[in-house]
Amino acid sequence: MQSRPLEASYTELVAVVSPAAGSPPPNPLPEVGHFNVFLVEDLMRGYQHRPPMAFDRRAFYKISLVRGRSRVEYADQAIDVEQQALWFATSRVPYRWLPHDPAQVGYFCIFTDEFLLPTNGGMMLNQLPIFQPGGCPVWEIAPADYAAVEVIFEKMTREIASDFAYKYDLLRAYLLELIYLGQKLQPTPARAPAPSAAARLVALFMDLLERQFPLATPQQQLRLRTATDYANRLAVHVNHLNRVLKDTTGQTTTALIGGRVAQEAKLLLKQTNWTVSEIADGLGFADVAHFCHFFKRQTNLVPSAFRGPAAV
Repeated sequence: MQSRPLEASYTELVAVVSPAAGSPPPNPLPEVGHFNVFLVEDLMRGYQHRPPMAFDRRAFYKISLVRGRSRVEYADQAIDVEQQALWFATSRVPYRWLPHDPAQVGYFCIFTDEFLLPTNGGMMLNQLPIFQPGGCPVWEIAPADYAAVEVIFEKMTREIASDFAYKYDLLRAYLLELIYLGQKLQPTPARAPAPSAAARLVALFMDLLERQFPLATPQQQLRLRTATDYANRLAVHVNHLNRVLKDTTGQTTTALIGGRVAQEAKLLLKQTNWTVSEIADGLGFADVAHFCHFFKRQTNLVPSAFRGPAAV
């Protein structure tokens, strides 16, 4: 039999659950959001006579548990279901469901962010990995997993028809259980290999070096100036730090520090009116002569020549 997209009417898919639907709780919420649960069998009645389903992108989330041959299309992807599947739809990604035959069973529920906010710590659903646009929201599941998810849907179906004063809280709990069970079934992404001890030390050193800058005023001075200063702060021997940096970056600790100090000196010479003496002092040099010698070794220019005649 040729498969055809199934179109469900808006009234079938969207229902507003309000405290007036049953006995209200002692402190009724002003807005409980939207939630409802449906049987797939009910949706399948007379499906041959329904108009073709366009890609759906309505403003609610949908979780479906289906058993039977069908096809789920979302965004630019498609997954064929041969037995049973669990799939998660979000309004940010258009989707449609194409049953291959009328022998479909299962459940689906629809809901909005607002329905879960009272129990979800204020976190929006689109922050969960399972509802990310780039994920794969459809999985064929084993019979045991189908049975476990079916139990949750059965509890939802019974509860939504009850007059229990706290049924909305209970429905939220069932819905969260369903979401996190789906998250648990989602394949775990491959993790990047943990950085080596050497890589971590290099990263710590470079971060510590960068945090010494910029110098904001002539009175500010570098707190760390030598290789030993950095090694002590990182709680490693200076020889070990130097060896790791040399092996990883090709430069010694002193060379890396010197290069960053020279970069800062260039910025201060070009972008401030500080005197050469103030710059030398802020960068940790004992006197101007030492600074000038260092700067010329780094740039082949003395500070005054680098700054130029127009600068103060």
